[in-house]
Amino acid sequence: MAGLLGIGGGLIAVPALLHILPSVGIPTEHLPHVAIATSLAAIILTSLSSARAHHKRENIPWQLFRSMLPGFVLGAICSGFISELIEASFLQQIFAVFVILMAVQMAFPFRPSTNSSMPSTMSLFLAAVAIAIIAGLMGIGGGVLLIPFLTWCGLQMRYAIGFSSATGLLIALFGSIGYTLAGWNVATLPEGTIGFIYLPALVGIATTSILIAPLGAKAATNWPTAKLKKIFAVFLAFVGLKLVLT
Repeated sequence: MAGLLGIGGGLIAVPALLHILPSVGIPTEHLPHVAIATSLAAIILTSLSSARAHHKRENIPWQLFRSMLPGFVLGAICSGFISELIEASFLQQIFAVFVILMAVQMAFPFRPSTNSSMPSTMSLFLAAVAIAIIAGLMGIGGGVLLIPFLTWCGLQMRYAIGFSSATGLLIALFGSIGYTLAGWNVATLPEGTIGFIYLPALVGIATTSILIAPLGAKAATNWPTAKLKKIFAVFLAFVGLKLVLT
């Protein structure tokens, strides 16, 4: 689905992990934290090939990193510690609302009007912090937030997507570090966890994603993706509502 529809894999992985992880002994009070942290860690591995491909095509405007990289690092690391301060049930509700909003965005895409100039360095830094915190709290790479922001700032779409692929890798990396440190001393987690990251699920998601995502990307050239996006948006809305009511 991520390769076919161009969505963040975390929108699929996190709800699936919320359903599966209780069966392997993840306690309820840390279930959303482990699901989100594991999704972020998987993004590190699955986004490497995408970032490398965009770099080869010269789609990544590296000059933007000067203003936004410190913000991405700060926000991503903080996300793990912020999540620890949020009660598990409330964190799951926040994620559920986010999923519903992404379903609406997928069904009725927001097309930002372009602005002719980039914001100031401080504005870019603050935007990077906010995007990284939200992405880290939701277990996604951040492209669904970063790409509309950059295109609104006047950046061409191919550069916005390329930049998002590289920053998604960084957000996932530093977000995973934050979740690892935040969950390091949690005694109730089962074996196989490093901080809040559950390693068996990480290996399963990463290996299958690396193998299958290219098939989805290839199918995108032949399948009716516009119609599939609307169908999948309905599915995501149901997933979000189920999480709200759980």
